[in-house]
Amino acid sequence: MNIALIAHDHKKDDMVLVAKEFADFLSRCHLIATGTTGGRLHAEAGLEVECMLSGPMGGDLQIGARLSVGQIDAVIFLRDPMTPQPHEPDINALVRACDVHNVPCATNVAGARLLLAELSRR
Repeated sequence: MNIALIAHDHKKDDMVLVAKEFADFLSRCHLIATGTTGGRLHAEAGLEVECMLSGPMGGDLQIGARLSVGQIDAVIFLRDPMTPQPHEPDINALVRACDVHNVPCATNVAGARLLLAELSRR
């Protein structure tokens, strides 16, 4: 299973906590993440992660491109709704691509836990 993991700056700690909680399952998946998030997941949760560019540098678009050709099975994108993001159009494009291609996408910790719990049962 190919899972994309993305987190805005104020949500990276939450992503690491969720990843540690589901580390057993995630360690059996191919993980793709934006740059800083992927680095933290590797360093702090011990997961092997294929890192793309950082989000503002095009990492969201790189993940969206893979998603659009069927190479991503699920997306966890912990978004910070309280902080303006300079690459908001890229963020919206990625979430829209999830809808267009019917790929499950969790955008908060509660949704991430539900999605990972369900996927880990398969």
